[in-house]
Amino acid sequence: MKLVATEHIELRPSEIHGEVAWIVGTRIRVADVYVWHELWRWSPPAILVQFPHLTPADIHAAMAYYWDHQDEIQGLLRRAAELEEEMRQKYPSKLPEAIRRKNANGDSVSS
Repeated sequence: MKLVATEHIELRPSEIHGEVAWIVGTRIRVADVYVWHELWRWSPPAILVQFPHLTPADIHAAMAYYWDHQDEIQGLLRRAAELEEEMRQKYPSKLPEAIRRKNANGDSVSS
């Protein structure tokens, strides 16, 4: 038996997440397609409008990979959210304070 349909998804090493599934030849992760399709409710045609270099087969292969590796992808998304929160705590935004200073000085924030 020969395995087929492997030309759309590749695993690339990641210093933070181990191996991560990507659409071949792109900077788009399977996890990204999952978020767009399942969480943001973008249809495959809507994803293609935003990313015209993809093919319908790329999108469907990414979702098939997701459903076969759900725990792995959910773990990656969880770890990414935890890292994001850690960075927010470690490096808080200076924007709210800058806005307060501008408002206190009577300066306009928008142009």
